[in-house]
Amino acid sequence: MPRRKWEIPEREATDEAVYLNRRKFLRGAGLGTIGLISGCIPDRLLQPTDLLDPKPFLGIEDREPIPPDQWYPAPVNPDFSTLDRPLTDEEIAGLYNNFYEFTTTKEVWKYIDKFEPSPWTVEIAGLVNEPRTWDIDDLVGRMDLEERLYRHRCVEAWSMAIPWTGFPMKALIDQVEPLSSARFVRMTSFFNPSVAPGQWDRPDFPWPYVEGLSMAEATNELTLLVTGIYGHALPTQHGAPLRLVTPWKYGFKGLKSIVRIEFVEEQPATFWNTEAPHEYGFLSNVEPEVPHPRWSQASERFISTSLSSFERRDTLLYNGYEEYVAHLYA
Repeated sequence: MPRRKWEIPEREATDEAVYLNRRKFLRGAGLGTIGLISGCIPDRLLQPTDLLDPKPFLGIEDREPIPPDQWYPAPVNPDFSTLDRPLTDEEIAGLYNNFYEFTTTKEVWKYIDKFEPSPWTVEIAGLVNEPRTWDIDDLVGRMDLEERLYRHRCVEAWSMAIPWTGFPMKALIDQVEPLSSARFVRMTSFFNPSVAPGQWDRPDFPWPYVEGLSMAEATNELTLLVTGIYGHALPTQHGAPLRLVTPWKYGFKGLKSIVRIEFVEEQPATFWNTEAPHEYGFLSNVEPEVPHPRWSQASERFISTSLSSFERRDTLLYNGYEEYVAHLYA
């Protein structure tokens, strides 16, 4: 049977035993990406020379980029290594998602043949000390990648549980040094109707797709810039090569295939808030008591192993991440 578009070649898939052993080792050792990045290493692992001759902090410009074939699988962040539900099967997640640049249906994988996420560049612009354009491999290869298990909630009242790989957006923001006048981050996806039939079919939509966050949201520890999923690189229908994940917000806030990250003073106009402001707000946090104008958000269809059967669950405030983000909206 021919390989389907959402599948990756078998030779590129991580061996299951390696994947599980890597998780077991990290948990058993009590180590993870957060500990390594922050320097919170147990005393028993420190050598005397570590205390007498501390290593200088390496900025993004000083680091030698790691090649993409060494990015996955990434270490699991122990703070986000378990969920209150099983992970959604990878096949299901690849068959049922939204990417409006290609189609308004869920069968995005049918329309991605012409799209090439490599080569790719990401522009850092606006109110920063040193704006520049990065090659995606050069940028991501200099960041510390980690895997996190997150709940994913769509505004259409369905949900999944996904293992994302990426790096905290705060890590990038700290490196590019926004000016004090920067109050929001404006992010833009690609625009190319010749390879994205959704852009061709709907010229009335406010292309390119733009999303935005306040600086407090962008620097929140939950906010990820994502490059991988299920232990390998993002397939196109998930937003390759770089997408945004904010798990306490509805999924349409998760901009895909990012080409520009701009620091601005005024709240940016965003895609769905511009197209239908009475239905989609700028914040778009998951709030069960705030219904969509056309349906309730009090419960959700959790999809794990089959599109034809699902578990009905109560919607959690901020999608279950209240302890991390409630203070942002006090």
